[in-house]
Amino acid sequence: MSKSKKTAEFRPNDFVVYPAHGVGQIVSIEQQDVAGITLEMFVITFDKDKMTLRVPTAKASSVGMRSLSSPDIVGKAMDTLKGRARVKRAMWSRRAQEYEQKINSGDLISIAEVVRDLHRNDDQREQSYSERQLYEAALERLTREVAAVDGVEEFKAQERVGEVLGSRNAA
Repeated sequence: MSKSKKTAEFRPNDFVVYPAHGVGQIVSIEQQDVAGITLEMFVITFDKDKMTLRVPTAKASSVGMRSLSSPDIVGKAMDTLKGRARVKRAMWSRRAQEYEQKINSGDLISIAEVVRDLHRNDDQREQSYSERQLYEAALERLTREVAAVDGVEEFKAQERVGEVLGSRNAA
């Protein structure tokens, strides 16, 4: 019973969020023999990364795979971007670890927090290489999901996020 429920939750052509990789699309659900056991797998493609992932249907929820956020949650993420950056005074290595965890959590609001905290205005100090890498990873995850939820091209979602971050600078 639980197997059919899991399969009904996600169907081919659905967009899903896999925490470690972001937004992907289920292309099919197939049977695969692994070590003599037949497993039902979601086949998920991440076009931008040119990657295909196979996730056992029974493990989908335990690995944190979820459907796209609702427009309501996207709105909350945009509100999060408008807030003041909260930069802790901890060592960079510890903060970087926290940011990495938030990005890989797959939670849209946590990802928006990372974008907000690492965003730099033109007049602010330069970002370090690792800071910029984390910022760009978080920004990409955020814009991909916003694009998928809104049903628009990625560059449109990027413009929307940019406008929100820009409005924050004007305040």
